Amino acid sequence: MQGRLPRGVAGVLGTLLCMGLLSLLYGSSPAPRDVQETPALTTPRPRPPDLQLHHIFIAVKTTRAFHRSRLELLLDTWVSRAREQTFVFTDSLDEGLQKRLGSHLVVTNCSAEHSHPALSCKMAAEFDAFLASGLRWFCHVDDDNYVNPRALLGLLTAFPAARDVYVGRPSLNRPIRASEPQSHNRTRLVQFWFATGGAGFCINRRLALKMAPWASGPRFTDTSALIRLPDDCTVGYIVECKLGGRLQPSPLFHSHLETLQLLGAEQLLEQVTLSYGSLEGKLNVIRLQGPFSPEEDPSRFRSLHCLLYPDTPWCPRLVAR
Repeated sequence: MQGRLPRGVAGVLGTLLCMGLLSLLYGSSPAPRDVQETPALTTPRPRPPDLQLHHIFIAVKTTRAFHRSRLELLLDTWVSRAREQTFVFTDSLDEGLQKRLGSHLVVTNCSAEHSHPALSCKMAAEFDAFLASGLRWFCHVDDDNYVNPRALLGLLTAFPAARDVYVGRPSLNRPIRASEPQSHNRTRLVQFWFATGGAGFCINRRLALKMAPWASGPRFTDTSALIRLPDDCTVGYIVECKLGGRLQPSPLFHSHLETLQLLGAEQLLEQVTLSYGSLEGKLNVIRLQGPFSPEEDPSRFRSLHCLLYPDTPWCPRLVAR
């Protein structure tokens, strides 16, 4: 409470405080009725507002080779429902994308190669942009992911604000192992869980700030090079081996490396991320009837989007009979 309290209010507070202390110390009788009925004057504790979509920073990692084949699909579908929260990180300027995304297209100085250093370079750019944004959650996805903003918000809302959170889907059924260099040319074997970047993962700001000594600026690529593992593995290494945290596994994130047809149509609305691609030489997409044919919509993302958002202008309208 700012400033000096009026004399009468200060007197009431002083009376309440003194009688409360006496009651605790000596077990005295309750305060007189006229004092008990005096309204308590307290300053409510400020608390963060309930989590909203605009508190979330969604980073999409891509490369120029996929600007047309993948990114335009995302911009037409889920990104259109979370445009202010979504930032696309790529390696080459694209005037067409620049017109659609404006400042939300981030052109990094990273290589277009699909190598550990190049991927870690982009993840570092994502992480630094999130820290600079001041937002409450960092979520990374790839350019072949569909993000359901409503399901994402529902998942993150369930986590307490006072807890460090790293949530995603492990790609292995066991912890990964890495050799951590030590002094005197020695190494230490470490093991940890990590969330696969191909399915997406999220980290809250509380945890991200603790990760900064190993993940901000050039430190992320240095850490990745130290353990000689890709960017998503490096995130898990920092969280679990350096900070003693733990991955919170979630079955709501999906990559093209799992059999997506196993998801029933009734489950699709609940998933945070979905994907498409090839698995063992076969097309791997979610199983969904209409409204577009597999030839019109091979990824099934447009059909999924119309299921989630039937008011989208380009979605077919049902004709009343």
